[in-house]
Amino acid sequence: MKKIVAFCSLLLLFIGASMADSASEGAETKQPPQVPEALQSPRATMATFLHAMNDIKRGKQERMEDAVKTLDLSGVNPLVRKERGEDLAWSLLEVLDRTRAVDLERVPDRKEGDPWMFARYRNGEVRIRRMDDGRWLFDRETMDALPAILQEVANRARQVTGDDNSRWLPLHIRLQQHLPAWLVKRAFILQNWQWLALLIIIAVGVVADRLAQLFSRAFMRHWLRRYPQVERRIGDADTRLRPLGLMLMALIWWLGILFLGLPETVLLVLLVAVKLLASIGVVWTAWRLVDVVSALLTLKAEATDNRVDDVLVPLVARTLKIFIAAGGAIFVANNLNIDITGLLAGLGIGGLAFALAAKDLVQNFFGSLTVLMDRTFTVGDWIIVGDIEGSVEDMGFRSTRIRTFYNSLVTIPNSRFITAEVDNMGARRYRRYKQKFGVTYDTPPEKIEAFCEGLREIVRQHPYMRKDYFQIWFNDLGASALEILIYVFWETPDWTTELRERHRFLLDALRLAEELGVEFAFPTQTIYLHKEEPSGSKPSPSLEEARETARRIAGESLSAP
Repeated sequence: MKKIVAFCSLLLLFIGASMADSASEGAETKQPPQVPEALQSPRATMATFLHAMNDIKRGKQERMEDAVKTLDLSGVNPLVRKERGEDLAWSLLEVLDRTRAVDLERVPDRKEGDPWMFARYRNGEVRIRRMDDGRWLFDRETMDALPAILQEVANRARQVTGDDNSRWLPLHIRLQQHLPAWLVKRAFILQNWQWLALLIIIAVGVVADRLAQLFSRAFMRHWLRRYPQVERRIGDADTRLRPLGLMLMALIWWLGILFLGLPETVLLVLLVAVKLLASIGVVWTAWRLVDVVSALLTLKAEATDNRVDDVLVPLVARTLKIFIAAGGAIFVANNLNIDITGLLAGLGIGGLAFALAAKDLVQNFFGSLTVLMDRTFTVGDWIIVGDIEGSVEDMGFRSTRIRTFYNSLVTIPNSRFITAEVDNMGARRYRRYKQKFGVTYDTPPEKIEAFCEGLREIVRQHPYMRKDYFQIWFNDLGASALEILIYVFWETPDWTTELRERHRFLLDALRLAEELGVEFAFPTQTIYLHKEEPSGSKPSPSLEEARETARRIAGESLSAP
């Protein structure tokens, strides 16, 4: 049944995603796209680009998005479109400034017609073309030819007065303007200086990785001197922060690659690999840090008398790891420019089916909250749930594990604790012991009295035994023994301590009996042979004599201390 529900949920999920896509496509077909005013003509596109780039020079970095919107980047892979778009925008501005000043009045303001060409170069053209959706953009051919055109005009004088672009140009463009010809020459795929820069960036990343490892090891060793108990919980402390170096190395490579102005194919391969490595490093580092923090919190929790935090610490650690895993997946998808809007739309439509499939999971989650809020039990408690009895070994969001007294491990869904009757033996403040010590019938009353008082003194001396309430009395005449009632309590935190203290009490009782000469009875049967009394035997007492004797014995007993 669960498999059928899960399959139906998955089916509805895909149907919802398809419906969302179909709806969006239908909306596009019914309503023609609105062309932004900033891109309705060649003049509007050129003005938008120039104004946005000038605003960037004045510190408004958010205007870069407006500048990139004027470029046709359909030929650029989406994974590197953002990085390449910014590079191409600065390259285009530099080409325009080294060609001639742009007179916007001479740029056509038409919404239809043929492409408008700004200038023709030996390596290509710079032109603005009308797209199928009505927008006028610097076309794809211009974007493809821009690097070669920029190299062609690099030695020309700037034709635009005002601020020089060199302060804002990407580093690779500024470098190429000052490097000797042999370094700018393209030998194999990349220019010579780019190969050299790649080697330097790789070396810097590796060195940073080694330094981060040394620093993390030194830090962990210094920190563990303060908390030596944590080391036993987290395992090999020297490699615990190893992902930190990996993350730092990947970030250095990431930043370095962006400064080199690599061709799109090379940039795509290197940047995707480095982004994935950096994302894994970030998630892995966070995951390892949760283990360290969890070990420290566990140590703090064990030092307190409150046992609720003993349960909360592992739950918090698991919650953080789930959050890191989910956030890491989104982080990786975002860095790789993976569009998940269609999936999210499908989840919205298939949410009901998903909720039905996850019903048990939700019930288990609320069951765990019920246990925590009501403090029904905690880790280490001895509980009885139905026919299951044992010690709580682990509590999670979905289930609780109980170690039975014959050492099996029983897993109970937390949803059961919402309605189940739980007998928490571990929550007892006192642990009772009720027994009858049988002594032989030939034990004198004085010895019985002395033995009872000695047992009471043992209770007063034992540290774990309850002093304000206990009962030790000569209680009954049994079939084969004189019975002494033992009704005492131990104030112990767990069953192991209770067994140890009971062991100590019983051994002390045996030693006391041996010292006082009191013998414990066991079931026996004695046969008496009756014979006739001689004629001069003692006569039976009268009722009055019996009463007098009883008054004397009772008086002596009551007057005794």
